Amino acid sequence: MKTFYKKKTFFCILFLVLCIVSITFIRFLSYPSQINVIEGKNRILNIQYPFKLMEDNKDNIISISNGTNKTSRQSKVKIVPLKRGETNLEIKLLGILPVKTLKVDVLPKLKVIPGGHSIGVKLNTKGVLIVGLEEIIGVDGKNYNPGYDGGLRIGDSIIEIEGERVKDSNHVIEIINKYKGEKLDIKARRNNEIMSFKIKPVKSQRYNEYKIGLWVKDETAGVGTLTFYDPNTKIYGALGHAISEAETGQILSVGKGEILKSRVVSIKQGKKGSAGEIRGIFLETTEPLGTLDKNTDYGIYGKMYKEPRNSVYNKPMEIGLQHEIELGRAKILTTVDDNQIKAYDIVIEEINRQRKPDNKSMIIRITDKELLAKTGGIVQGMSGSPIIQNKKVIGAVTHVFINDPTKGYGIFIEWMLKESDIESYIDKQLAKTG
Repeated sequence: MKTFYKKKTFFCILFLVLCIVSITFIRFLSYPSQINVIEGKNRILNIQYPFKLMEDNKDNIISISNGTNKTSRQSKVKIVPLKRGETNLEIKLLGILPVKTLKVDVLPKLKVIPGGHSIGVKLNTKGVLIVGLEEIIGVDGKNYNPGYDGGLRIGDSIIEIEGERVKDSNHVIEIINKYKGEKLDIKARRNNEIMSFKIKPVKSQRYNEYKIGLWVKDETAGVGTLTFYDPNTKIYGALGHAISEAETGQILSVGKGEILKSRVVSIKQGKKGSAGEIRGIFLETTEPLGTLDKNTDYGIYGKMYKEPRNSVYNKPMEIGLQHEIELGRAKILTTVDDNQIKAYDIVIEEINRQRKPDNKSMIIRITDKELLAKTGGIVQGMSGSPIIQNKKVIGAVTHVFINDPTKGYGIFIEWMLKESDIESYIDKQLAKTG
């Protein structure tokens, strides 16, 4: 009988220990790996026992102070930014055993002018993008697919043929026929890796010229929405997602690009199962608004030639980081008719606290009756519309839910600002003047 009670006691203790370990592990997983702090604004982190946040940096980028709540055994750690830069803190078990490194990035104190402008986007790719493959009927009547047989695939970007930099699709045809069927050295980019191929063109029976069996594309254009503009650096951000090739889904590499004024001419309403669309035309193509220098997963970026005017908010606004965003009411700025920026009501229904950049940071729902009557919800062309809450720019619209166009995703503004290189640009300017 005593043995039975000893075993029972042992298993009870073991179960209790496992529960404590499980709770501790769950708390550990909930702690971020990186946080952003803005110059001049403190940040509070709640650290649960048995973990403790320890200062482990000597670069004077931040300072920390602890205050413990004895009832909940919860420590409120105040992080005070001292200067711009990156540093690390250590999360330690019982204040002794290091279990996790917390990267802290102090961002410059920024105010940006919110967008909402309808913009036209023109992009010429680096090299030419392969969007299709075809069989060639040679002069001997046989079928060939030289490009595919040589290793090229849809989504690859051809950048060089026989050491000659490719300019556009016509240039590809010109180079191929210059060598009259000789085997060609071709360099192409695939997923950011440069690869080499040997391709032997075939003379087409139908066209009487040499071909390698590829459909290629060297430019694209579309309509989107400006998210923000920084009057100090002239840098802008827009869209909140990448410009991709429709057939391949491949992010287009920027060779040369511009953004232009756009005028909304019609709207196709969004419905369940069918995405809506803003249709616009480009204005003043000889006087672009700015350059298009970067096309990334988190938006497009470049420099404005002159400051864009915003009829709703004409002065710079503070940015709100993800820990400042709240569930509930907010607004988006967008242009859907009469080519005027307007503020429309939305609700933030879900916030996905993120450790690394992602353009699906929050779920929003359009509640504004006027906007719903015009568009049915979020439509193509509204990507990049800035989200405003508590007089701060907190993010941008990125995607629509096909099965419910009143809902969609938004990206945190902090991810767009990091992608824009505003911080490094400011540091370079300070270095020049220092």
